[in-house]
Amino acid sequence: MIKTLSDLYGRQVSQHQIKSNLLNNNALCKRQAIQKNRHRWRCQRCNSLVYQTLPNGQYYCHSCIQLGRLTTTDQLVSLPEPNMFHDLTKKCEWQGKLTSQQEQAAQEVLLSIQSKNSRLLWAVTGAGKTEMLFPGLTWALTNQLRVGIVSPRIDVILELAPRLQSAFPQQSFIALYGDTAASYQYTQLVLATVHQLYRFYHAFDVLIVDEVDVFPLAGNEQLHFALSQAAKDKCAQIFLTATPSPALIQKVQRQQLAVSYLPRRFHGYPLPTITFIKTAKWRQKLQQYQLPKRLVKEIKRLMQIKRPFLLFVPHVKDLSDVKQALEKLHFVDKYATVHATDKNRAIKVQQMRNHELNFLVTTTILERGVTFAGIDVLVLGADDEVFSTAALVQMAGRVGRKKSRPTGQVLFFGAHLVTNIRRANAQIKMMNRRAHPVE
Repeated sequence: MIKTLSDLYGRQVSQHQIKSNLLNNNALCKRQAIQKNRHRWRCQRCNSLVYQTLPNGQYYCHSCIQLGRLTTTDQLVSLPEPNMFHDLTKKCEWQGKLTSQQEQAAQEVLLSIQSKNSRLLWAVTGAGKTEMLFPGLTWALTNQLRVGIVSPRIDVILELAPRLQSAFPQQSFIALYGDTAASYQYTQLVLATVHQLYRFYHAFDVLIVDEVDVFPLAGNEQLHFALSQAAKDKCAQIFLTATPSPALIQKVQRQQLAVSYLPRRFHGYPLPTITFIKTAKWRQKLQQYQLPKRLVKEIKRLMQIKRPFLLFVPHVKDLSDVKQALEKLHFVDKYATVHATDKNRAIKVQQMRNHELNFLVTTTILERGVTFAGIDVLVLGADDEVFSTAALVQMAGRVGRKKSRPTGQVLFFGAHLVTNIRRANAQIKMMNRRAHPVE
């Protein structure tokens, strides 16, 4: 329930979510939550077409009902963003140093923020995208701009929050995602999953979208509508990814979107390439709670040398099969399985970071947005059609992300060397050539 007007700055909520004593304030902007256009009803919060009706004949939006039901009798209420921030200490206290390539990209991002233009930061996994944002963030925060940093994945937000807190220790911010226990408060800097943007309206002067090519944002018209609606009319939008979608690449080629390209990792080492290990009938074996012999051999080796690793599988149902197969082998290493709807997902990821777990068996939910020191990556069923080229590149990109161990192994196990695996390895090698050209 909204109790103070400041909680409405740049936000949009239904009138039912506001204390009654605030509703008569003349500064409030109100508009119909569901509007009729050419004989069709459309939700103004998520832009979905509305077909469902209540017993009283009123229409309601089913698409965004988890945020609170909106009907044709409801209004969306907001207050214009006033950029009313009182904490003027915006100093960045990050002690690291950008490489020359990072510095160039960082300055290009800064110029885009200053001119309120959009830019794609196309940087390989482990290039240091977050750190390249710091000069632009410092300028934006110092100049009283409101900044939103969003991602389709909760894991990205959970990893970014402490890094930003460390870099800007005197800057207050809020992190918004589905399971957060924090109540909303008005802050200059907002971290959020993309779904949270349905609650914002013309709020941000700078909107940074990390992992822009990822499900559920990729190809989702409603979420892209939320992005555009959360941005002010003059807003710098910075898109971050290592694997841009064809649509983004097309915008770059048509000169509709500026681009900064960074093919080199921050520590200067190349991206680890993929080793494909042919594994016939792996699916049939897994259904019998058996793992391929080559995979078992590799797991034993990593356990023996105490090397942490991620084991990716194609589907959630494969997690329990792998677990039973591991139990049959009497492995004693501490490990856990994790997937998108796992309630303990954040805890397990933190346990892996704290070295309380030796490995995680996971779906593609950990393909990006998380960093573990010194790991190797194994992928069982890399030839499964669920794994796109971008997903395979990102999984490989979990390896070698720390200066303490900038190399590592990426082993793909599958029955067939399918096109997506070939393309993923070709893309990695292309990036390495651009980063480390042969003299």
